[in-house]
Amino acid sequence: MHVNRPLNGNAVRRILFIQLGDIGDVILTFPCIRALRENFPKARIVAAVRDRAAQLLEGCPWVDDSFSIGQDKRRWLEEISFQRRLLMNLRRSRFDLAIDMRTGDRGAILAILSGAPQRLGYHDYHGNLWRNRIFTHRAFCQYEFPEHVTTYHLKLLKAFDLEVRDARPKITISSKKRFEAERLLRDNRIPTDRPLVALQPFSLWRYKEWGIEKYARLIERIHLECHVPVVLIGAPDERIRAKAIIDMCRVKAYNLVGITTISLLPAVLKICRLFIGVDSAGQHIAAAVGTSTLGIYGPSSPASWAPQGDRHSVIQKKWLCIPCRRKGCGGTEISRCLQELDVEEVFPAVRKALSFG
Repeated sequence: MHVNRPLNGNAVRRILFIQLGDIGDVILTFPCIRALRENFPKARIVAAVRDRAAQLLEGCPWVDDSFSIGQDKRRWLEEISFQRRLLMNLRRSRFDLAIDMRTGDRGAILAILSGAPQRLGYHDYHGNLWRNRIFTHRAFCQYEFPEHVTTYHLKLLKAFDLEVRDARPKITISSKKRFEAERLLRDNRIPTDRPLVALQPFSLWRYKEWGIEKYARLIERIHLECHVPVVLIGAPDERIRAKAIIDMCRVKAYNLVGITTISLLPAVLKICRLFIGVDSAGQHIAAAVGTSTLGIYGPSSPASWAPQGDRHSVIQKKWLCIPCRRKGCGGTEISRCLQELDVEEVFPAVRKALSFG
């Protein structure tokens, strides 16, 4: 790994941090934001993220402000107006340093539009030549499987001799958010006098999902043998599917899918003893607030994506083809390694996690 020129840290007073990935991607770059704050304690740090991740930055102690980069489709006149306002806001901020955490085109464009004289990013070995020319400072490093994604992101800062003290993603919960989360549970008649298990059954990608019948059976086992209430969480468009799981259960379960905002979800998960779910944002949020997690993995690589540490565990078939890191078997969007993963293989890990929670 090499870099083409040193970073002029003395000239950095305003930083634009660009992470246009999904919610989980943003969480896994929180250590980078924290490191920037520790290396530039007096700098103003502004994060540019996609709309659905913006709420995660509320109350973040390392960020001063954020730009929400919309993904919604607009009419062309509305799009021109949106882009004009964005450009004005970027230029008005007078950034000294822009950092793009991805190798896509849009983050690079934001970096150049910001007007920052120093622009830091990864060298894209597979991208267009124009993109690499946008950055005044490039880190010539590639992702090396199976390193953790957080480790990969921190390479970008370490390449320019920025110190990293803590590589663990963390989300702080304010007393106000804690109160709102407790009130939400009370309003939905969810008992808080016993440990809670949060269950996120769904993902943005169907090939990562386990199956609603299995979740229903798992909830029954947790309720009957561990005597712990189960709360389902997820996005609004998943609420009907979550109701199908609850309708299959012969025990009581609680449906908070679509009710908890991204802003409030960390506080809800902080109250829970254990998070169970597929490779998704909820798993990263739970780990970042200190809640133990049990990940149900199929073709994805836990070494790359799962939370690290003794309080976090993974269930995955021990097949030679795993992790294939493909979107289902033969490009079908169906993962046989998840289809054939039985409740009997998952429940012992749940029981163990609850006994040590």
